[in-house]
Amino acid sequence: MGRRFWAIMYAVSALVGGNPATAQTAAPMVVEAPEQALARDADAVAALLGVPAGEALRQVRMQALSVAATDTIAARFATRLAGITVTHQPAFGITVLLTGDADQPDETIDLAGYPVRVTFVGGARATHTELVQAITAYQAAIRASLLGPPGIGIDPRRGELVVVVSGRDVLREGADALRDRLAALTGVPVRLRVVDQPALDMGGIVGGARVVGMVPGDPRHYLCTSGFVVTDGMRVGLATAAHCPDALSIRDADGREVALPFVGQWGWGHQDVQINASPEPLAPMFFADTARSIAREVTGARGRAGMRAGDVVCHRGERTGYSCSQVELTDFAPAGDLCGGACLPTWTTVAGPVCKSGDSGSPVFLGGTAYGILKGGSYRSDGSCAFYFYMSTDYLPAGWRLLTTADQPIATLPLVP
Repeated sequence: MGRRFWAIMYAVSALVGGNPATAQTAAPMVVEAPEQALARDADAVAALLGVPAGEALRQVRMQALSVAATDTIAARFATRLAGITVTHQPAFGITVLLTGDADQPDETIDLAGYPVRVTFVGGARATHTELVQAITAYQAAIRASLLGPPGIGIDPRRGELVVVVSGRDVLREGADALRDRLAALTGVPVRLRVVDQPALDMGGIVGGARVVGMVPGDPRHYLCTSGFVVTDGMRVGLATAAHCPDALSIRDADGREVALPFVGQWGWGHQDVQINASPEPLAPMFFADTARSIAREVTGARGRAGMRAGDVVCHRGERTGYSCSQVELTDFAPAGDLCGGACLPTWTTVAGPVCKSGDSGSPVFLGGTAYGILKGGSYRSDGSCAFYFYMSTDYLPAGWRLLTTADQPIATLPLVP
C-alpha cells in the first residue's frame, strides 16, 4: 500500500475539517487489531461509567453478546413492551419495561459464561409501538402548535415520548401546561426536554483553510467530516453527510489535490448520506483517534432495531476528536426540516457532552463495529452539547453497503456513477 492509498484513507475520517497545519500529508498510522480497538474504547467507557478498565471491557463485550437475548425478549413481550434498557451499574444488566402489572419474575441469562440479570418492571402507560405511532400521527400537529419545531423521540427507560422544545415555548405556555397538552393530544406519556437549539445539522458545511469542496454560487471553500468506506460491488467510495458539498477533494501525500467524484446524495426523511467515489481501491478502515494516527478495520455493523437505551457507542469527528457516550433516545425525529422536510423517527440520540459543528458525517462505532453516520446535534443555551444523533448504517442508499473485512479487494473502479 503506497503513500497515495494512505492519503485517501486519511480522508475516511478527515475528508473535511482538518487542521491546515496537518492536512498536507497523511499522518503516520497504526492499524489496530479488533481486540485492541475494543480495549481502547473500553478505556474511554471506563472513564465514562466510573468503573475499572477490566470491568468496562467485560461490559462492552456483554453489550454485543446480549443483542440476541434482548431481541428474543422483545418478541416474547411484544404486546406489552415499552422499552429495553442496558444498565451498567452496579453490574451489567438488562431492564425490561412492560405495560400492566409487575407480574413477570426476574430472570438470569448466561452470556458466554457470565450471568446477567434481566429485571422486569411494570406500570408503563404505553407500549413502544404506541409511542412510535404517536410520533407518526401527531408530529405535524405538535410542530404546528409550537413556536420552534421540536425534536421527538422515545425514552425506553421510562416509556415516554420526549419532546425536545425551545425555552421560548416553555416561557409562553408553562412547562406543566405544555407537557399536559401534548400528552392529551398524543394519548401517551410525555416528558419535555428544554434546549436552546433543539436540532442543527452539525456543520457539514463549515469554513476552513484547506480546499475540499465548493457550493455553487458561493466563492468560498468548505470543509466537512467523513465516515466509512462503502461499495456497490464494483466501486468503492466514502460516505459522508448529504449536506456536505457535492464535489469533494483531498490532498495526497505529495500535497496534490485528489478529486473524489460525486456519486449521489440521499437526504429525505430517514437519510442524510452522500457518497463520493475513490480513484483507488480502499480498505475497510476508518480513523478512531483524535490524532488520526490509529486506523481500525470495519468488521461488521449493528442495526438500528437492536439499539437500546444505555448502549455505549463512540464517534470520531474533526472538530471534537474521539469520545464515547451512551444512547439516550431511540426512534428519534430531529427538530425542524433537516430531512428535506420533517424527519422520520428513525434516528438515534447519544448523550453529550461532546459534539460540535463540523462533525457531520463522522463514524459512530464501537470497536470495529459500525453503527452509523453522525448527522446533527442539539445544544444548550451556553453552546454545550446536549446530545447528537446519527443515521444507522441500515439506511445507506439502495445498492450500497459497508465495505468490511469479509470483502475481497475491489480493484477496478470506474469513477462515474
